[in-house]
Amino acid sequence: MKILISADMEGISGVVAGDQVDSRSGKDYDWARKVMTKEVNYAIEGALAGGATQVVVNDSHGGMRNIVPDLLHPEAKLITGGLKELSMIQGISDDVDGVFLVGYHGRRNTRASIMDHTYSGSVLRRLKINDIELGETGMNALVAGEFDAAVLLVTGDDSVCREAEELFEKVYTVEVKKGLSRYAAECIHPQKAGELIRGKAEKAVRDISSFKPYRLDSPYRLEMEVITSAMADSCQLIPEVSRLGPTTLVFNHSDLITVFKAFRAMLTLGGAAG
Repeated sequence: MKILISADMEGISGVVAGDQVDSRSGKDYDWARKVMTKEVNYAIEGALAGGATQVVVNDSHGGMRNIVPDLLHPEAKLITGGLKELSMIQGISDDVDGVFLVGYHGRRNTRASIMDHTYSGSVLRRLKINDIELGETGMNALVAGEFDAAVLLVTGDDSVCREAEELFEKVYTVEVKKGLSRYAAECIHPQKAGELIRGKAEKAVRDISSFKPYRLDSPYRLEMEVITSAMADSCQLIPEVSRLGPTTLVFNHSDLITVFKAFRAMLTLGGAAG
């Protein structure tokens, strides 16, 4: 049994501010990446205890080189660095049986969610697929669903746990902190968070047959609102992208992976427009 872990950073216990997640200038970044690695290790331990025979970890935050390789559980493989074709859900394939989302956060415009954003806080205001507003949790789960893999476990702040429970028919969640504002939270101790993650991870893998992949009906309608009209101008360089307004774009296709790649391309073009 193979488990893919997509690991973000904003949803790690004790992490509440930008200087903890910024590898370029964050004074607390080295501490945060070690705590991130430890939380992922707890998830790996739980997956193995539950019956997983393979665990692959995809570093999914920022430049995607946050997890400390020599501190990672030795039984896991690590996907690190960028550019990755499937970004936060790189490593998903037909032989993956289930997915963990560790250290996740709420989608953009979620109140009291730690550093809430969806893929790119500097480019994207809102993302919808088939008129359903999604964050990173939902979008990555959709891609996983194309490979017949369900999200089994989501860990992070209280907002992302609620988000996952609203989206998925069944999911295990671990709330490691309760958001008080965008940059403040009531956090449980990292060791306690890890123990909870390990326990839920084991239960989720043992219970894997009762989960269903997250899917929406084809064809797919991607609607995304970017921050400036200049960003939207750049995004329209992609064939078949249309404009609903100054900053709102639409892309339609019958294949979800094509939609996801178009979404990623628009984020890149929008970011380049500044």
